[in-house]
Amino acid sequence: MSNISEVSNEGMDGFIDDWASDKDAFKGVSWGKAMMWIFLLSDTFIFSCFLIGYLAVRTTTVVPWPNASEVFALTIAGEHVPLLLIAIMTFVLITSSGTMAMAVNCGYARKPKAAATLMIITALFGVTFVGMQVFEWSKLIEEGVRPWGNPFGAPQFGSIFFMVTGFHGFHVSIGVIYLLIVALKILRGDYEERGYEIVEITGLYWHFVDLVWVFIFAFFYLW
Repeated sequence: MSNISEVSNEGMDGFIDDWASDKDAFKGVSWGKAMMWIFLLSDTFIFSCFLIGYLAVRTTTVVPWPNASEVFALTIAGEHVPLLLIAIMTFVLITSSGTMAMAVNCGYARKPKAAATLMIITALFGVTFVGMQVFEWSKLIEEGVRPWGNPFGAPQFGSIFFMVTGFHGFHVSIGVIYLLIVALKILRGDYEERGYEIVEITGLYWHFVDLVWVFIFAFFYLW
């Protein structure tokens, strides 16, 4: 009986020791990267709830849902061009993922100036995206779209659209600030001794924001 108790205690002690150790718990993954993954996982649940709520509202409303091609069209030279602004926004955000990936490569290649420059370019893409989103919101508000109703169809459209795209735009804005802070710290030499894994950690956040936009683009603008 005592032998069984000793084995049980060893097993529990071993379990605690493993999870108290960065190396054993995450197989060599740094705490910074592990915590970012945990944060992104929690954020995934939030965006998933938003999109599931959107699906529930969209499929249960008895009022016709607004036609995305009409609602999000731009008038150029007297012609309505559907989803032009959204296409440009998507291109900008996807391009920013490319510059972010290049920044990560430069970080691990010990090229801090190139990594910081590419992160600043990525941040500028993010600012461009947010600026176009502000224009999109302004256009819809001018046309009468509100969180409690809109002239294009189902009244739930406004509340769901502003909530989801606004939450995503907030993430992009935070990402821009994050990118600029890390880039400036790199240029200042703060990571010279400990390495540039922070660039990859920042990239994880930015790629997540881009991936979420792909789902928003598919759900709101293509459906």
